[in-house]
Amino acid sequence: MKKTKRIAWGITGSGHYLKESMQIIDELSDIDLFLSKAGEEVLKWYDYDLKEYKDRGVKIFKDITASSAPVSMLYEGVYKCLIVSPATSNTVAQMAFGFSDNLITNMFAQAGKCRIPSIVFACDTEPTVITQAPKKMVTLYPREIELDNFTKLKSFDDVEVVDNVDALKQAIRGIK
Repeated sequence: MKKTKRIAWGITGSGHYLKESMQIIDELSDIDLFLSKAGEEVLKWYDYDLKEYKDRGVKIFKDITASSAPVSMLYEGVYKCLIVSPATSNTVAQMAFGFSDNLITNMFAQAGKCRIPSIVFACDTEPTVITQAPKKMVTLYPREIELDNFTKLKSFDDVEVVDNVDALKQAIRGIK
């Protein structure tokens, strides 16, 4: 009996679109969460209880090993896709320039090397971003460098970079 491939979902340190990302995660099955250190912090700030996900059978991997040991599951064919949502401008920059020094960026690099498709929901994609901070709404003004990194990442093979919730949902529907 062939085992169903799972979705690897990476969460970085952005609160922007975190609620929407978690709502999508709640609708999916066969999914595992990969948390950057900042992603783990942000989930706490926004009152997400990881125990609820574990109770549903979601495996949760945290950025606690220097070698990002969980990436080995990409080599073993466990995952059909990597989703990074929400992706901070820092994560997008690291991915766009090939840095893989934490769990999320290492997963992204190795997914690319294994030709496993990735979907990245980048946060800083427009000149003005209005977002929910932990205690209030804030207005941010991404710099030209963040917008350039977003554009650069969009040129990668096997990577779909999205900039809104509807595009993320559509990309997920396209996962084989």
